[in-house]
Amino acid sequence: MSNSSSITQFLLLAFADTRELQLLHFWLFLGIYLAALLGNGLIITTIACDQHLHTPMYFFLLNLALLDMGSISITVPKSMANSLWDIRVISYAGCAAQVFFVYFLFGAEYSLLTIMSYDRYVAICKPLHYGTLLGSRACVHMAAAAWATGFLNALLHTANTFSLPLWKGNALDQFFWEIPQILKLSCSNSYVRELELLVVSLSVIFGCFIFILFSYVQILRAVLRIPSEQGRHKAFSTCLPHLAVVSLFVSTGIFAYLKPPSISSPWLDLMVSVLYSVVPPAVNPLIYSMRNQELKDALWKLIS
Repeated sequence: MSNSSSITQFLLLAFADTRELQLLHFWLFLGIYLAALLGNGLIITTIACDQHLHTPMYFFLLNLALLDMGSISITVPKSMANSLWDIRVISYAGCAAQVFFVYFLFGAEYSLLTIMSYDRYVAICKPLHYGTLLGSRACVHMAAAAWATGFLNALLHTANTFSLPLWKGNALDQFFWEIPQILKLSCSNSYVRELELLVVSLSVIFGCFIFILFSYVQILRAVLRIPSEQGRHKAFSTCLPHLAVVSLFVSTGIFAYLKPPSISSPWLDLMVSVLYSVVPPAVNPLIYSMRNQELKDALWKLIS
């Protein structure tokens, strides 16, 4: 295949060669996928139906649940179908669409996690200004900005990546399409532009990470000054779930993209990709509901 214009389909990495392991992968991913849909769906429904949860924190959490449902729906169903019917093929258009939506939803989610850290910072460090800084209109604008950031990021990367000539075949060692994997198929002197764009994106991600870190340092200092133990417990119960979600999302993503080439292998890349693309959307609802008594009470009220 001489270039990308002659490529009509791509080949994804199969999780297993034997039929038994393919079916095991299918049922495992089906269980994770249904758990993610159920957990995030319950959070969305609970927040939408309970008037007491119509606050900035839960508004952002509702958006996070929507993004989690979308991100896991982009990669997992296709992977399950491949294992169930023993196929590896994905069309050129399907590949481009998958790359776009993966980077769109993941970019929007990271932006939203940054906004959520700001929400907790204002709530704990500047409680008297909370209503002013995070009014309903401001929250809508922030959430829209997070979605727009993800969309712009995905549009730039997808358009730039799929304009590159692909000289090295059409098979990738991955169960869904990632830009670093696609760049391996391009000739060495043609992907400098995309690498520069990736460096810019990583710089923005690092800046957001510093902002999140700074916010939580200030939050920790403010919480430790709270005189009552009950007040400290309530503050920690609203901050620790978000910090856990950020840590899981950032640590798995950083390891996936910045791990040393010396330890890279197809199976390691595959497992790391599962960690950052499949696990967070499935466990985020559990993390947020375990320590948040207000959300648990509203969820129990909805179920009962």
